[in-house]
Amino acid sequence: MTDKEIIAIANQNGGVGKTTTTMNLGAALSESRQSVLLIDLDPQGTLTIAHGFDSDNLSNTIYNPLIDHTFNIKEAILKTENGPSLIPANLDLSAAEVELLNELGRETYLRESLKSLRDSYNFILIDCPPSLGLLTINALVAADAVIIPVTTQYLRFRGLKLLLETIERVRDKFNLNLPLPRMLPTMFQSHTIHSREVLEELKNTFNSQVFKTIIRHTVRLAEAPISGQSILKYRKTSPHAEAYRNLAKEVKRWLSVHQ
Repeated sequence: MTDKEIIAIANQNGGVGKTTTTMNLGAALSESRQSVLLIDLDPQGTLTIAHGFDSDNLSNTIYNPLIDHTFNIKEAILKTENGPSLIPANLDLSAAEVELLNELGRETYLRESLKSLRDSYNFILIDCPPSLGLLTINALVAADAVIIPVTTQYLRFRGLKLLLETIERVRDKFNLNLPLPRMLPTMFQSHTIHSREVLEELKNTFNSQVFKTIIRHTVRLAEAPISGQSILKYRKTSPHAEAYRNLAKEVKRWLSVHQ
């Protein structure tokens, strides 16, 4: 593994755990003495809010470097209490896709913006919006790897085809070295037959592309961000905190294979 990795956390479906994955994986990597930067690329600013920031009152966000090439992206970096640093987002970002629409090379703007930061962090995690628009495309172009959180619900699982086709197109046109994505099962409920069946189908369909770590459903993962904390800080010794520590280990092993 190189010591500089950009990972896009992507799924066009909402409510699958993208922000939860970004926040807690980032905290687990930071806990293992990795320098980590999180990027909120969702105009809803959920990752920003989860870290305790008032997104509406931030003047410097990821929007600035995307729109203004003279903007120093380091001025948008915030320190968090969970370990990683954060480049926040707010509703200003919703205008970016429109403003970039007629720009030449618009798909590569995020990759260009992050060049000056690569040497400062071991991991940069990008929390993508719940769409396959220009913001998500920018994240995929910038990424060295893609993690897809997948809830163990049939309809959400079936929606993966379009995302996988989009990743393939990005690989062909912009990012030839992008490895196959990895799936992270989330919101798993072992007591339901449906959840177990979907998990089994996910494993049978994608085999080694599915992480061994499974994120089980718990209200604790929703409670933690209310206090601006990751699950590793909110419930340090809980099984869910340990799951993200295991995920961090898997991510580091996975990426070492592709270098």
